[in-house]
Amino acid sequence: MTVSEILSDERLRQDEFPVCRSRAYLAHAGVAPLARCAADAIGHYSFMAAQDDQETWLPKLHRAARVSATKLLVGAQPDEIAFVGPTSLALSMVAGGLTFRRTDNIVIYHDDFPSNVYPWMALAAQGVKVRYLNTRELGRIRPVDVLGQVDESTRLVALGSAHFIAGWRVDLDAIGKALRQRGILFCVDAMQTLGAFPISVANVDFLAADGHKWLLSPCAAGVFYVRKEVQDKLRPIALGWNNVRCPNYAAQDSLDYQTGARRFEAGTHNCVGLVGLKAAMDMLADVGVENIAAELLRKRAWLVPELQAKGWTVLNAAAPPQNCAGIISITREAADLPAIHQRLTDGGVVTSLRADRTGKQYIRLSPHFYNTDAELARAGQLL
Repeated sequence: MTVSEILSDERLRQDEFPVCRSRAYLAHAGVAPLARCAADAIGHYSFMAAQDDQETWLPKLHRAARVSATKLLVGAQPDEIAFVGPTSLALSMVAGGLTFRRTDNIVIYHDDFPSNVYPWMALAAQGVKVRYLNTRELGRIRPVDVLGQVDESTRLVALGSAHFIAGWRVDLDAIGKALRQRGILFCVDAMQTLGAFPISVANVDFLAADGHKWLLSPCAAGVFYVRKEVQDKLRPIALGWNNVRCPNYAAQDSLDYQTGARRFEAGTHNCVGLVGLKAAMDMLADVGVENIAAELLRKRAWLVPELQAKGWTVLNAAAPPQNCAGIISITREAADLPAIHQRLTDGGVVTSLRADRTGKQYIRLSPHFYNTDAELARAGQLL
């Protein structure tokens, strides 16, 4: 299946992405609908699980899912992939599992999504100094902004791969390479790019992303990447039968963790979610993330001038392609954005209404590769 095949065959498109039958879904940066492959995999698993032990196929599924994840994370190895559920939980595991000294500081972006803010803020109670990045515009984080905030006491930098409102995609490789040269750990919330744009983990230490956005898979079924060289530095903060060795399910006299990233998977997995996640990851890998990214950039290049011509202010409208995500957020002074958002909804176009910390509102459009130009045009007409 290719992007062009999907966009040129409406019956195929509606079959593979059933949401297209009833509406133009342009809100993948929020909670996305399931792709049919994910729904079918869940249905099949549920049918089989109703007739046997739900975990009968679990070991095989885990191995296969870890391999599937490495197809989307360039440079990752299967034993660097864990499945712990929500992004918030994975990021909290990093914040809670590292050992910090009172002289350490960390660098975060206060205007990032709360999942990538609160776990780090909580470290202040341990005496860790939390530094907030200064940016010229909302979400526009450049390597120079990050490197200007770190020093010899910086232990970690935590950033989102793309800002959830501004749609600015961060240069992970440039930032990560510079941080590694300084001995600073790099943690990434990849919710807004995994499945939509290629991601290399060559210069990343920790990365987390749930499946319910661009991966088109179930909620609370996410990927947690932990680089092999730093796995021993991250203490598992949740312990159970699955990540601590217990032959014959008998507790032992010492805590002997499982090898690789499995040490962070404490208990029973979200089997249903994992089945759907694997199916969706395989589908996206088959289409090709590079092809998906190219299509999203094409859509953006077409849509941004159309919106500007209608008098809308587009955040980061002139961003270079390497810093563009699949998010296009718009605003207009004195406009009743909630009413306009409702008009879009009533017209069968699903978008998101968001606000920054100052209360300023935005309508956020986040089409995926399977959305057609006709659907984008319909949104433009309603705007």
